[in-house]
Amino acid sequence: MPEPADPRRSGATRRRTAAGAALCAPAGLLLALLPAGSAAADDGAAPYGEPVTRCEVTDPRLPELSGLAGAGDTMLAMNDGGDRVEVLLLDGACAVGEVRSAEVDPYDPEDLALAVDGTLWVADIGDNAQSRETVALIGLRPDGTTVLTRLTYPDGAHDAEALLLAPDGTPYLVTKEVLGASSVYRPDAPLADGATVPMSQVATLGFTLTGTPGGPVGRAGQLMVTGGAVSTDGSRIALRTYTDAYVWPLSGSDVAGALAGSPVRVPLPEAPQGEAITFAANDRDLLVAGEGLPAVVTQVPATGDLAGTAPADPAAATEDAAGSLATAGGVEPLTAGLIAASVATVLVWLGGKLRRRPA
Repeated sequence: MPEPADPRRSGATRRRTAAGAALCAPAGLLLALLPAGSAAADDGAAPYGEPVTRCEVTDPRLPELSGLAGAGDTMLAMNDGGDRVEVLLLDGACAVGEVRSAEVDPYDPEDLALAVDGTLWVADIGDNAQSRETVALIGLRPDGTTVLTRLTYPDGAHDAEALLLAPDGTPYLVTKEVLGASSVYRPDAPLADGATVPMSQVATLGFTLTGTPGGPVGRAGQLMVTGGAVSTDGSRIALRTYTDAYVWPLSGSDVAGALAGSPVRVPLPEAPQGEAITFAANDRDLLVAGEGLPAVVTQVPATGDLAGTAPADPAAATEDAAGSLATAGGVEPLTAGLIAASVATVLVWLGGKLRRRPA
């Protein structure tokens, strides 16, 4: 049997409680101080229309749907948790068909991507406590074999929930940050079974408050990246938070270069814990879903083309997410900083409580 995806954890299933949307009183009070603000995105004539429900997932094997990948007119779905890696095929009505699995005990799988060669890559990259020495990418090949590559960050542990798989097969991990300052990392060498590969930071993203409702952590959910996708034709990149999607045009496999531009922001329907995103068969429409049963799979239709935009200023976006507190109700900058730090501390603590516990 292959070794677990993280050597410090084996044979454990960690579950979130159903009360993930209920914040403790201190967290709720702190989050109430966060003002709505503009996103670091192009909010002009958005090339996406009104979302529609495509289908609902009711299968009890997907209580915590965290990753989606488009596969023509069908979808591939991954549960957040479990004692082995498992990917389920969903038809157009969200009914479960084929199941592909591997006897690998993951630590905290969060996202899913389908490679050109048919390999399904499960991103075992969650680390709410930010204590893992390695994260992992687990590949399920079409021939039934498994690839497990461990990855290390250059600057210590990070929590991440988004995988972007470039058309040339290069993976990019996008961290989940409570104040919106996400980093993008890329392996320094090709993935190989049994290898531990260091990563380098190749981009920084700054997400700001948008005012879109949803998610389990109040307004802070507008800043936290929970999923990612690259269209099958390689023309678009998408990242999502608990509340919004962001879409960039992609040329070739230069993911880092594409992310330097300003994306189109797409407000998503309110959901208790939205974490999954992929592109539909036309490589333009967005498909999004989240945890809980029934899990609604929502399709957001593309109505126009994406235009290239000037590079964003991630530092300014990050300052807007935390520093804008100084303008809310006359709060002084020092007080705003303390509030922002408190929000981060409470959310990290709360996240630890909500993450799955040993069974």
